[in-house]
Amino acid sequence: MSSPLARIRHRHLLCFVEVARHGTMRAAADTLSISQPAASKTLRELEEALGTRLFERLGKSGMTMTADGHLFHRYAGASLAALKQGLDGLAQSRLGGVSISVGALPTVAAGIMPGAIRRFKQRHSAMLKIVTGPNTFLLEQLRLGNIDLVVGRLASTEEMDGFSFTHLYSERVVLVARPDHPLFHRDNFDFTELERTTVLLPTADSIIRPIVDQLLLANGVGALADCIETVSPDFCRQYVRASDAIWIISRGVVDADLRGGLLRTFDVDTSDTRGAVGLTVRADSDPTPMLRSLMDEISAFVGQELIER
Repeated sequence: MSSPLARIRHRHLLCFVEVARHGTMRAAADTLSISQPAASKTLRELEEALGTRLFERLGKSGMTMTADGHLFHRYAGASLAALKQGLDGLAQSRLGGVSISVGALPTVAAGIMPGAIRRFKQRHSAMLKIVTGPNTFLLEQLRLGNIDLVVGRLASTEEMDGFSFTHLYSERVVLVARPDHPLFHRDNFDFTELERTTVLLPTADSIIRPIVDQLLLANGVGALADCIETVSPDFCRQYVRASDAIWIISRGVVDADLRGGLLRTFDVDTSDTRGAVGLTVRADSDPTPMLRSLMDEISAFVGQELIER
């Protein structure tokens, strides 16, 4: 009988990680552009090759990984990442250049990344790809090897399994509006005012949304009747400058607007929303020299920014 390794194919690993990521066979099949029966057959072949069940089927509600599934997931992701890095290395060798893919939360992409990348490009010749999206998406892409580095907030302990995090700085959530907003004429800001105006919030899948929700609840604000959920800084920036809306967002996103007088923060205590922002890479592989240089440049840029502030 052949060994399990001889029977496992690339499609088996891809199907497995997509089912693990989405939690349903249908969503995984859609992502892989195959039929649901084909995805089910592929996963069944993998489980037969391994001699164990990787998922518990929950009917229409989805699928959840077994203990063996969680164990295999770590190594399946590592295998796909290693293969991706090998293919990228060959492609870069043929093209004579180096390519780095960086995942950045929208808050970070609008804040530190432009200046940090300018600093890096002044010293190094490399092709860069910047990917933005929710934290869970970026970490999954990092796990699969589709990106090399994530710059963003520190995720939960469970989500950080298999990753290494380097702290850069801490930032808090702020409430901002246009400088001549009528509420700035009052002595004290009352959070209940948020129930009478349009509020711009990060989407439910963003890493800071639970922090924002906790801040609102702690100040007596429940469900908001008039809110817009988005992770687009450009939309929010233009919307609040042309209306009486209030934007709740990480300070790093609006720091330049605040320093330039285009936006203004309400004087409220949001110290409990402070969280760590840093660099996340895979723990099972060493960064390439060029990736390490990029990480060093980002760290140096952030350090200089903190000194100047």
